Amino acid sequence: MLIYLNTALDLKIFSPREPIGILILFLGLIFTGISFYTIYTVSTNKESLEDKKIRTNKETLRQEKIGKLFPKKK
Repeated sequence: MLIYLNTALDLKIFSPREPIGILILFLGLIFTGISFYTIYTVSTNKESLEDKKIRTNKETLRQEKIGKLFPKKK
């Protein structure tokens, strides 16, 4: 015995002309845009200003520690 989906559930509500179909298409566009934006930001590898400040502070601290361990003799 075959049961057709059209008799159990009206699939016309998911068509692109109906409000639910438009909502599904709109959410799909938003999800796709967020995905592409995430891939773009990860691939460009841009650092934030805070990351740069932390890195320069660590580097200067490292140079100071090296300078204390190996003082230059004049």
